[in-house]
Amino acid sequence: MSAPSDSFETAQVPEPKVSEREARRVAEAAREQGWRKPSFAKELFLGRFRLDLIHPHPAPPAEDVRRGEAFLATLRDFCETKIDGARIEREARIPDEVVNGLKELGAFGMKIDRKYGGLGLTQVYYNKALAVVGMANASLGALLSAHQSIGVPQPLKMFGTQEQKDTFLPRLARTDISAFLLTEPDVGSDPARLATTAVRDGDDYVLDGVKLWTTNGVVADLLVVMARVPKSEGHKGGITAFVVEADSPGITVENRNAFMGLRGLENGVTRFHQVRVPAANRIGPEGAGLKIALTTLNTGRLSLPAMCVGAGKWCLKIAREWTAAREQWGKPVAHHEAVGEKISFIAATTFALEAVVDLSSQMADEDRNDIRIEAALAKLYGSEMGWLMADELVQIRGGRGFETADSLAARGERAVPAEQVLRDMRINRIFEGSTEIMHLLIAREAVDAHLAVAGDIIDPDKTLSDKARAGAQAGAFYARWLPKLVAGPGQLPGSYAEFHPKGHLDLSAHLRYVERTSRKLARSTFYAMSRWQGGMETKQGFLGRIVDIGAELFAMSAACVRAEMLRSGGEHGREAYQLADVFCKQSRIRVEELFTRLWSNTDDVDRKVVKGVLAGAYTWLEEGIIDPSGDGPWIADATPGPSQRDNVHRPIR
Repeated sequence: MSAPSDSFETAQVPEPKVSEREARRVAEAAREQGWRKPSFAKELFLGRFRLDLIHPHPAPPAEDVRRGEAFLATLRDFCETKIDGARIEREARIPDEVVNGLKELGAFGMKIDRKYGGLGLTQVYYNKALAVVGMANASLGALLSAHQSIGVPQPLKMFGTQEQKDTFLPRLARTDISAFLLTEPDVGSDPARLATTAVRDGDDYVLDGVKLWTTNGVVADLLVVMARVPKSEGHKGGITAFVVEADSPGITVENRNAFMGLRGLENGVTRFHQVRVPAANRIGPEGAGLKIALTTLNTGRLSLPAMCVGAGKWCLKIAREWTAAREQWGKPVAHHEAVGEKISFIAATTFALEAVVDLSSQMADEDRNDIRIEAALAKLYGSEMGWLMADELVQIRGGRGFETADSLAARGERAVPAEQVLRDMRINRIFEGSTEIMHLLIAREAVDAHLAVAGDIIDPDKTLSDKARAGAQAGAFYARWLPKLVAGPGQLPGSYAEFHPKGHLDLSAHLRYVERTSRKLARSTFYAMSRWQGGMETKQGFLGRIVDIGAELFAMSAACVRAEMLRSGGEHGREAYQLADVFCKQSRIRVEELFTRLWSNTDDVDRKVVKGVLAGAYTWLEEGIIDPSGDGPWIADATPGPSQRDNVHRPIR
């Protein structure tokens, strides 16, 4: 798991050091520009429902399943017998013996190839393993995910030299812990403002700067550090990635941060002062750091929703057991409709979220499709729905949901850590890109085809001749594309008939809805682009709703495909169809509400109120309150220089 990103709608930061246009240019340059492989989600946003890209559901090779299941059995036994989650919560630290035990199991090398000493598990089984260990304690899931999903192993696997792989991967598979360092006190989701520098000096680079929210940074042995190389003669410069030994002279872990959840998280503040890093430790060329980070996250983001799946399964178990045992007004509370609808939501959503994660993961393993949008949608949808499921469980448990597990045990009741799970789940809406940032990231990818043909028309830097050429190109594209949005298989009653087998509920109707609605979504996007043109990038509320509709359609598709896979395999088919059916019915209600809110909302008046708040027009509303906040700056000083604090770096051996 990466460091938390700022939620830009709430964060208070100083004036940017770069212009808005420069910030956008840096972010755009880091994107993967081409689409060399098909993408189900990309096509969905364009109004093209390519069911053939996900159905039949891709299946893993038998040997991968055998090795994956064998490791899961070993890991589950370790979690049940060697991990005391309540102790981690009380002491706010993962015991060293637990970390070392996970190392011995090979859990730190799950995604590392076997030739380097790793387990070489597939993305599917890596995610399943994270779900298992995350439910033993969420901090453990964060530890393993930050190490492998975005820490040193994954960037090296994708972009490292053979020498770098030979040097570092064996260490990372068994003994060393890694961390990813991008965020700074004044830099969250806007990397154009990155202040940490890496200046070339002979065969080395010299790093100076401060990194914030360095998950695993307190205990790490190896770091991936993003730093800005100044442009100079013979040096392209730009944000660049480096592998850095965590015990290098000049590195100080100045603080171990504490949070509302994930109390065992080894997350800190790391200062670099004149830290020498061999040029051989640079990953990729100068200026490629952000592209490396974003490409790594294409699959790395799947680890977070995988742990949300585990949490959903646990929430369902507790809800089932508790509501059957607890009676009110003469019957178990599960039979009261107000509680029952919450149980149904948790069950259906857990099924759909597992379908999204497993489908995306299997596609990642097959490498036939470009899953950058699917992985981002999985992260966005998983974090939002995971939080809602945990919140509903607390509500179902009532006062016991608000009470800590230790307190429940002290008075003789089952120690159910519902409130802890809620606290632990909250960070998922911020980790690895806040929900607000994910909306913008996915929206940019969703409109890529439009910008590719018509972007020059709204680009103020383009000449009239450029705009004229773009106009002709756009005219040709839309002349072919728009007519296809009028009608499709979703209007034919017999479409997708294989999803209505005899004796089962009808899922074909839901897929016809997805097909029709994807075309409606594409028409709405086109209309908005025609209406707002270059101003559309400021319509963040609209873009967020467009993305949320796409996420629901993706989840509905995945749920139906998974249900049919289970039915055809003879595994809980009838029950799977029932869960997929109820999920789709719930999802369709949300989709219709989102479509209404595309054009009927308070976005304009909200902006006026925000201007009034910032201008001080409503300070009278704050009068009389008592602010328990302490003194100090909103953002800590990150001026480069030697550290004035003790080093709390604590490598685990």
